[in-house]
Amino acid sequence: MAFDLLDLFASARQSNGSVSEPSPEGVDGDERAVGGEQRRAPSADACPVAGFERSQALFAGLVEWVAGEPALGLEHSELEARLAQDGRALARQVLQDQLDLRARVEQRADAGVVGSDGMPRRSVERGHERDLQTVLGEVQVTRLAYRAIGSENLYPADARLNLPPIRHSHGIRCLAALEAPRSSFEDAQAAIMRQTGQQIGTRQLRALTLAAAHDVDAFYAQRERTVPDAEALLVLSCDAKGVVMRPEGLREQTRAQAQNASGKLKTRLSKGEKQGRKRMAEIVTVYELTPEPRTAAEILPDPDSPPAAATRRPKAQNKWLKASVTDDASTVIADMFSEADRRDPKHTLTSVALVDGNNHQIDQIKTEARKRKITIPIVIDLIHVMEYVWDSAWCFFKEGDPAAERWVHDKTLAILDGKAGIVAAAIRRKATTLHLDANQRKNADRCADYLLAKRPYLDYPTALTNGWPIATGVIEGACRHLVKDRMDITGARWGLAGAEAILTLRALITNGDFDQYWTFHLVQEHRRVHASRYALGVIPAPA
Repeated sequence: MAFDLLDLFASARQSNGSVSEPSPEGVDGDERAVGGEQRRAPSADACPVAGFERSQALFAGLVEWVAGEPALGLEHSELEARLAQDGRALARQVLQDQLDLRARVEQRADAGVVGSDGMPRRSVERGHERDLQTVLGEVQVTRLAYRAIGSENLYPADARLNLPPIRHSHGIRCLAALEAPRSSFEDAQAAIMRQTGQQIGTRQLRALTLAAAHDVDAFYAQRERTVPDAEALLVLSCDAKGVVMRPEGLREQTRAQAQNASGKLKTRLSKGEKQGRKRMAEIVTVYELTPEPRTAAEILPDPDSPPAAATRRPKAQNKWLKASVTDDASTVIADMFSEADRRDPKHTLTSVALVDGNNHQIDQIKTEARKRKITIPIVIDLIHVMEYVWDSAWCFFKEGDPAAERWVHDKTLAILDGKAGIVAAAIRRKATTLHLDANQRKNADRCADYLLAKRPYLDYPTALTNGWPIATGVIEGACRHLVKDRMDITGARWGLAGAEAILTLRALITNGDFDQYWTFHLVQEHRRVHASRYALGVIPAPA
């Protein structure tokens, strides 16, 4: 490492006009074999590149310490800690020296500088400084200021560096965008401190997170279409999950209910009562799946038989997620269909929608399909259906009775065979035969009503024959990961903008698109922060 960095300084020195002495013949202790050739390692006291004397001094001091007696007695962990600290200080100084070099060589723009307001900036001043807090430490950027009375100063050098409008560098902002969605803001602050040595305030971190999510929708709108396999099944799925909000972040109806609620008890909620603190986040996904035809018996094996050996199931491919706490279900579901259209614009693939039975989501899916003049089958999650069957079972069996398991198995198997209506009638008939009163048969009637109402979406024979999924595990997992694992941290109460930014970034990162997005985001930042300030959006070039 020492030789590589010394070599870098020597190369920079030569490129600056210095001439190195030829190496003597032979090889001694100060020479190295590189690429099959003998090359002399530059000495530590070589003249540094002009303007980088402070960097050279720090580097020489670091090498001297590493080669000294005290360092030889340290454990590797102590060496790591010291080198990490001093290495960051060295890198910060190199960055500062490079910025100072830019300031010294910056030339006035020949063509002049005209702002987007049409006002030419004819007065030019040197020595205008601004702070920049980077992943290496704080540095100062010095550049030319182009001025005109009554107009804001323009700094073309800032545009060439693509400096952010605030003091935190894009490196710091990138870390904030990655760490804040991962865990609490306090954990994110600690992670950034560990990686950079920079302390970020909570309010600053929140602001950086909001700014980082600014271009996500635009990024997904412009990205290239992925071409699915011709045999792939396109799966669309949606769900919702509550997020605890501050009062101003609640929807109007929820806030009114919370304000008007009068609980039975003063110190705690009674059974069935809710605090009215949550706003529903809508989560959607689109993914591709290889169809896998199955039978009802494969889905629900006999509980008395030994379990079958585990088999590999097709995994979701090219999964895309979106979550929003600001947009309503209709908007987010429309985005889900837009993503499906992006992948399959001519609708040549088979598509299926998976839901948990929510009527509003089903209605929105059907509405969106009509708008796009397509037909998409809707399948309700089998696990959700089974919960209704299990609830009805306790109307007929004592809690923990093994006979209930066999009964639920048989009824669910009949539903998988397409006999939901027959099962509903059988459940009602059993409740009547046992002379259960209205309260005792409540869950049985509830299950029967559910099966009859959802019959159009319980066509499991078709789904199994065609190899469609019949469970919403992908979207359920997304709800846990995107919402519960981050938004439900103990004590968290969210504002609307902050919750939306975190959900947006968590979905982006989960999709595996963060690196591509960040490149796109920096281009958009340059356009907004810099190009927009100049006439015709053109940054003046130096002379």
